[in-house]
Amino acid sequence: MTSFDTSPQLNVWRAVLALAVVFVMLATTGWTALRDHRGASPLQASLSAWNHGHLDGLALPDADSSPGRLAHFFASLTERQRTHLADRYPLAVGNMNGAPVELRYHANRVALEKQRDIELKRTHDKRLSSHGQYEAGRRMNRFEDLMRPGRRILAFDPEGSGRVAEVFGDLTRAERVSVIVPGVDTDVLTFQRTVRRYSAPVGMASALYTAERAAAPATRTAVIAWADYTAPSGLGMEAATALRAEQGAVRLNALVRALPGRSTVALYCHSYGSVLCGVAARRLPARVSDIAVAGSPGMRVERASQLRTSAQVWATRDADDWIQDVPYLEVGGLGHGADPVSAAFGARVLSADGARGHTGYFEPGTESLRNFAEIGVGAYRAVHCAQQGRQENACQEGLSAAVAA
Repeated sequence: MTSFDTSPQLNVWRAVLALAVVFVMLATTGWTALRDHRGASPLQASLSAWNHGHLDGLALPDADSSPGRLAHFFASLTERQRTHLADRYPLAVGNMNGAPVELRYHANRVALEKQRDIELKRTHDKRLSSHGQYEAGRRMNRFEDLMRPGRRILAFDPEGSGRVAEVFGDLTRAERVSVIVPGVDTDVLTFQRTVRRYSAPVGMASALYTAERAAAPATRTAVIAWADYTAPSGLGMEAATALRAEQGAVRLNALVRALPGRSTVALYCHSYGSVLCGVAARRLPARVSDIAVAGSPGMRVERASQLRTSAQVWATRDADDWIQDVPYLEVGGLGHGADPVSAAFGARVLSADGARGHTGYFEPGTESLRNFAEIGVGAYRAVHCAQQGRQENACQEGLSAAVAA
């Protein structure tokens, strides 16, 4: 059973620990860790080429145009013309909100093939160390995995540690879309795992998609494993601040606003991903009906009402999750605010029975995954709240309100 200790003594201890963590991080990593050093990237080069490109003698619309304008542009083209653009500017088209979903899948497959070939050459590059050649081989193998038939890659950027997003289901026809927003140490190489499969975005999304199909077979659903932001590396300074969350929130907002059709959207935000969702909440469109956080270090607010979102806010945490020992406060920009599963926060607290530790919330057979699936298909009456007295009553009352809405 999940338990939440909010005693004054524990809060004082957490405050002291938070200050200690701050001083340790400042001494070992320094404020310079907050700076974002980037040069030119393959994606930027592709976007620049697009912005200077032509199709049958006519200039292409600016890559930064609104998704609506870009969608109108692609709709005016023939299939041959669309494919030509995807083959010529694969990274630009593959990451372009407003481009047809199937065209993005095609473009990203082309981009992955090109990047795979680049990494293959690097595995034999004598100028690289043996470790550099090994890392090139790892990236090459991952790109080949992402190219496998049937995979739907919605976004791909090879720069640095890499960003990627994958779709499970038919995104174009979906009535309800779920988006997995993962936490620290998420990149191209950790996007999927063989060991501890359900701790990585691909495993999380595939498990949720299967659970949603089982919960409501007649409902057209799609799930996006969204690792299309630069997540913090490790539990250092970046993870203690909102910098990466703020950058990712812009990207998440753009994704949600550009999704095809009129589907309802639910966000599932794990660990540092919940910080991102908290920052993004106030700017998300009304189509986002639910924000569920799991193993959260905080959402950058003290109460759910301060998120200023029309979405229902849910929270869950397993009793064995180490995140509960993180100080739930914010000091000088460090830390992420109140505990989302605390009674004072005001979220609807879900049962996480069966989940183990910080990364077990999407394991098949867990109460947390079943709850996520019921939320994803809008079956709020089937959701199981955490058994925490007044908190459980508040959650149940919230479920009644959700059903009535």
